[in-house]
Amino acid sequence: MASPSPPVDLAAAMVMTAPALADWLVILPTALMILSGAALMMIRKSVRLHAVIAIAALALLVLIDALLLWQVSSNGPVTMTMGGWLPPFGISFTADMFGAVMALVSALAALSAAVYSLRDIDTSGLRHGFFAFLLLLMAGVSGAFLTGDIFNLYVWFEVLLISSFGLLILGSEPKQIEGALKYAILNLIGTTLFLITVGYLYAIFGTLNMADIARKAGALRVVTENAPPLMTLTALFVLAFCMKAAAFPVNFWLPASYHTPRITVSALFGGLLTKVGIYALIRVTIMLLPVEREAISLVIAASAVLTMILGALGALAQNDLRRMVGYVVIVGIGNMLAGVAMGSSTSVSGAILYALHSIVTMTALYLVIGEAGRLAGTFELSRLGGLWRRAPWFSAASLALMLAAAGLPPLSGLWPKVMLLKASLDIGAWWLAAAILVSAFLVTLTLARTFLLAYWRPAPGGESEAVAATDWHSTLPIGLLAALTVFFGVYPEPLLAISQAAADGLADPSAYIRSVFPEGAAP
Repeated sequence: MASPSPPVDLAAAMVMTAPALADWLVILPTALMILSGAALMMIRKSVRLHAVIAIAALALLVLIDALLLWQVSSNGPVTMTMGGWLPPFGISFTADMFGAVMALVSALAALSAAVYSLRDIDTSGLRHGFFAFLLLLMAGVSGAFLTGDIFNLYVWFEVLLISSFGLLILGSEPKQIEGALKYAILNLIGTTLFLITVGYLYAIFGTLNMADIARKAGALRVVTENAPPLMTLTALFVLAFCMKAAAFPVNFWLPASYHTPRITVSALFGGLLTKVGIYALIRVTIMLLPVEREAISLVIAASAVLTMILGALGALAQNDLRRMVGYVVIVGIGNMLAGVAMGSSTSVSGAILYALHSIVTMTALYLVIGEAGRLAGTFELSRLGGLWRRAPWFSAASLALMLAAAGLPPLSGLWPKVMLLKASLDIGAWWLAAAILVSAFLVTLTLARTFLLAYWRPAPGGESEAVAATDWHSTLPIGLLAALTVFFGVYPEPLLAISQAAADGLADPSAYIRSVFPEGAAP
């Protein structure tokens, strides 16, 4: 019979001092998005105010996330615990380099999509709550990146999932309902599996605080009698997060649903939602359960290879540009999954850098496809043409983003691929390096064909069918995101340093643990 647990000193477990002013930065992003979304719901009929409030809130979110990243880079991880209790009893928000930089780049992508939506979302969409759903989606994304509690990671997944349902069916067209059904079924299965696994984790560790799990996992591994089934736990987490991230063999829901909503919504989904799944996978398998991840690394690597190759072949086979970009998103997931499978400092840093690049590039690529479809009146590649003559500056930005998505120099997509290739060759995994190169070649063929047919060849119907040229609603967000891909391609050192610092913090979470459990905190 197990001995009873020692009594807990409740007085010692309570927060007795006010948090430092800088600590509030870690909860402000989520609080701002929830409050702004609620405000839009209260003024639902005043649709002319929605865009002003939402864009102002997202601009403020970018500023707060930038300040948070600066605070973390200067002073290390930042923690704030809710409820008046010290961790692990209170619910902690903890921002380290990984979470802070993901939150900042996601906020930039969301702000760009919100500006583009001024052209893309009509009055009916505004009245049905587009901007309110967008802000609540960003509340879920920010909360997922900044939470220090794995059950609340599940909660924030639910928040972004519910708001994504609202965005997906905005317009209530039959194809949107069909896409939403496919999206909902697979994501609900993944979310349920995640919740079951969280319960399993609590039964093993007796805690849901990530820092507490990280410091207890090592002690549990040395137990030889009645050892906890950590391998099973890790496998369940990998399956749940791979469903969220759209990795093979549970990725068929993404190309079946991401082409159905408005382009702004597709851009948000392609840029942000799959990266939340990758973030959770990296956080759990690299920081909390690295030994168990190593044991199933070959399975993860095989999934990565199939995700990359099948995604690239799927993109090459598409005539609808929206479906094509969905498959390009899947190829990127495969590359990031390869970095997780290898688990080295270089590969994890490459996966993080790829995630940052993909957030920007995939958001922008969807916006580019949306603008190309508007100019030509169709998303079918066989009917597109003449875009270079209609909008030369837009075409130049499109070319830059396509080169970035293909991983070609001198743009941002080159460097994470180089890091992943180096990591795979360092461990002798030539087949993994070959898959990265082959998938990159196929994506290059796909995007080169797209540019030649849609932009370079003459318009099939003649120039008289040209639609009005682009305006600032589209040129500003596309230009901003394209400029970021060029800047970080030519000058990658800042992002390389951030991604390496994030990878090092995951491999050695001692600073993360100290931020949650400083000297004298309750055990």
